[in-house]
Amino acid sequence: MNKTVNINLAGIFFHIDEDAYLKLQRYLDAIKRSFTDSQGRNEIISDIEARIAELFSERVQNEKQVVSVKEVEEVITIMGQPEDYMVDEEIFEDEPQAQYKKSSGSGRKLFRDKDNAYIGGVSAGLAHYFGIDALWIRLAWIVLFFGAGTGILLYILLWILMPVAESTSDKLAMTGKPINITNIEEKVKEGFGNVKDSFDDVAGRLPSGERVKSTSRSFFEALGNVILFFFKVIAKFIGIILIICGATTLIALIIGLLTAGVADIFHFPGVDFADIFYSSTLPIWLISLLVLFAVGIPFFYIFILGLKILINNIKPLNKGVNIALLGIWLASIITLAVFAAREVQEFSREASVTDKTTLNVAANDTLMVKMVGNDEYSRGLYRDYDFDIIQDESDRTIIYSSNVRLIFRSTKDSIGYVNIEKNARGSSYQNAKERAGDIQYNYALVGNELQLDGYFTTDSENKFRDQEVEVMVYLPEGTMLYADGNTYSFHRNTSYYRDILDNGFEEHYLKVINDDVICTDCPDDDERFKVDIKDDDSKFKLDDKSLEIKDEDVQVKIDSSGINIKSNN
Repeated sequence: MNKTVNINLAGIFFHIDEDAYLKLQRYLDAIKRSFTDSQGRNEIISDIEARIAELFSERVQNEKQVVSVKEVEEVITIMGQPEDYMVDEEIFEDEPQAQYKKSSGSGRKLFRDKDNAYIGGVSAGLAHYFGIDALWIRLAWIVLFFGAGTGILLYILLWILMPVAESTSDKLAMTGKPINITNIEEKVKEGFGNVKDSFDDVAGRLPSGERVKSTSRSFFEALGNVILFFFKVIAKFIGIILIICGATTLIALIIGLLTAGVADIFHFPGVDFADIFYSSTLPIWLISLLVLFAVGIPFFYIFILGLKILINNIKPLNKGVNIALLGIWLASIITLAVFAAREVQEFSREASVTDKTTLNVAANDTLMVKMVGNDEYSRGLYRDYDFDIIQDESDRTIIYSSNVRLIFRSTKDSIGYVNIEKNARGSSYQNAKERAGDIQYNYALVGNELQLDGYFTTDSENKFRDQEVEVMVYLPEGTMLYADGNTYSFHRNTSYYRDILDNGFEEHYLKVINDDVICTDCPDDDERFKVDIKDDDSKFKLDDKSLEIKDEDVQVKIDSSGINIKSNN
């Protein structure tokens, strides 16, 4: 059993094995002795410890994992042996001979280079990452600034997203150099050397106090003018962008919304669809106008702001105009908010109405089922969640939809029956129930053929509120079912609906059994394996679709939708 030690390395806590801790401590002590007389010793040691902590973090999978001797040896191999420094060789005689490999951080990483920056260091950082001269990156920005016009936005975005290379490890990773002892030392000493050279260069050019003052003043004045000019150029670009955004949005709003309003006033085709959706007494042209004010007024001020940035002597808007526009904008926002809240409320409640009708179908009878369409309303016969607006024989505007769901189930009753469930939404339960009751849906039993409408209609005054019809056909066990091929799209149901008719069994004679069917005329290779055992208190059912186990206390069902377990306790 080995002891573990908790250590704080560069602000990160690690659990480390005692033997590994002693090896790491000897390694760090040796490095510190090798840099005893080095310039920037503290910064070098700090960066080395930060890099070691980073390497440990890459190898530790969770907070409870203990750093072992193996991890310490891997880190020492990456960072390099301190054999080239003034170190006692005996304390590392157990280390493997140096065969250095590049660290995982040797690949270039994207940072902003603030040491070689003109603005934010983005160009210099990109140049390091792609291994090219920063001049080419800066020329590309100029092309984007004056060409596509998106360069400034992209530059600002990169400025925000790219981290700055603060530490020595970051600067080495930015240039793609291995982050080891040698490179960390070189980078720190290089920084101290640059500072010293800059200081010596300035000090060597100080012939007199007056010249220093004059030179400094001229330099900072020129620098201030350059910065001011740069910001003026940026401001002009921002002004142009604001003008383009404001003008484009205003033109699009005026064309689009006023076109919709004019179409509503003159009852152009297509406007009826909007009337079917929303229930407000506000006409479409008024809603279009309100949207124009609510969205257009802010963009109008954006356009004015862009003009002020480009043109210095432009006169501001009259105070009365500003107050009037503010009042119109607030009134539009409030009116649209009330309108939107009312429209959302129209879909807040759901209700259904069910009609049950007995079918003259008993056990051993054969029932043929087919869907019936209406060529005057639609030429297709398939289930669709969409709707159409049509005129009936009395020139009355109605909503037509083929959102009809067909479900087959078995029953132990001696006579079959049909449940027609009509669903709709509304602002209240009563409103939704009345709207569901207004759905017109028909079917008929002609001889032994059940003819079901593949569509339903409702008056346009009921609006479109997610109306749907579910046709549930309950057949006694022992009944023979034959479904026409046109029923396929109407009974494509999940296991949630407990439909005993699977897709692909159309136009076959199916014998209804308890919660399932048996195909009597299918080829042998299409017949399904099935086990069904049950008594008064328990049930075991197995087929190619699911496994179902049921007793007094628990129900388990496994099918394509997953595992469903229910407890009766």
